[in-house]
Amino acid sequence: MKLGIVGLPNVGKSTLFNSLTKAGAESANYPFCTIDPNVGVVPVPDFRLKLLSDLYQSEKLTPATIEFVDIAGLVKGASKGEGLGNQFLANIREVDAIVHVVRCFEDTNVIHVDGSVDPLRDIETINLELIFADLEVLERRIAKTGRGAKNDKALAKELASLEKLKAVLEDGRQAKALEPEDEDEAELIASLNLLTDKPVIYAANVAEDDLADDGASNAHVQAVRKYAAGEGSEVFVICAQIEQEIAELDEEEKKMFLDDLGLKESGLEKLITASYHILGLISYLTAGVQETRAWTITRGTKAPQAAGKIHTDFERGFIRAEVVNYQDLLDCKAYSAAKEKGLVRLEGKDYVVQDGDVILFRFNV
Repeated sequence: MKLGIVGLPNVGKSTLFNSLTKAGAESANYPFCTIDPNVGVVPVPDFRLKLLSDLYQSEKLTPATIEFVDIAGLVKGASKGEGLGNQFLANIREVDAIVHVVRCFEDTNVIHVDGSVDPLRDIETINLELIFADLEVLERRIAKTGRGAKNDKALAKELASLEKLKAVLEDGRQAKALEPEDEDEAELIASLNLLTDKPVIYAANVAEDDLADDGASNAHVQAVRKYAAGEGSEVFVICAQIEQEIAELDEEEKKMFLDDLGLKESGLEKLITASYHILGLISYLTAGVQETRAWTITRGTKAPQAAGKIHTDFERGFIRAEVVNYQDLLDCKAYSAAKEKGLVRLEGKDYVVQDGDVILFRFNV
């Protein structure tokens, strides 16, 4: 999973990236200090892994990972080359979802690029730049498709879909607002890899005082939540400065720090939950003496395709899957005991893998 972190300059974007990845991207109180996109790979916290690893006394524990790309602060005119321009929009095209950091805190010491704190205006600024960039992509594709559409029914149909999508963008709406007419149109839209078709998670960056009630008393956060609900996006509340402090602590200190703040989870954990939810992802597990590991798949994935995440041979030569729920396995304290109790199931090609399944794949190639 690859997430791109975007936002206007000085909204706390690079501070958040630093804390999430501990990668130390330069964070300074002026635009464009992130000149090249910084990339950090972060393990996905999963308490189940440690418990299973202890049960099997595994030599190795491998969590799922998320790749974060910190993309330099966009400004009005980025799609036309203002600020750092199109090269950063290109970086967003490669991600699975966009994490849009929105400033919801007042601080006279931190300059806002537009002179005042207004998260909805900031969201609109970024969205317009993404729409303009998508329009450029569409116009090129329309010109190319149009040349052959007169004598080709398939191309004529594609051109009609492209024109319809262009009208949506010209109306100031995002590509995701268009409901595809059929599977062909859905596939066409997906193939364009448009920025405004990507899922969005808004990170409402607040002051420390607003963390305890999850931003409930912050009017800016409420405005962002209402906006996000209207477009089907996720929102989580974060204090980037606090996250940076948390990043320096070990697990025990981190728990105590969060308890003192009245928080159950860190911003990273909130973000991962939101990411899995909006992208429709789950994790299944494999466990043994050599390694205990989490594998990220799309919800609804069937057993052979889940096996293919490990190796293509597993999918090609799939015979069956031996499946047990992680909690049942832990309760039984041994795989053999779970098997004796009938808790290990033999599943075939049509089995839809569930979150928390511990699976042993049988295959033959």
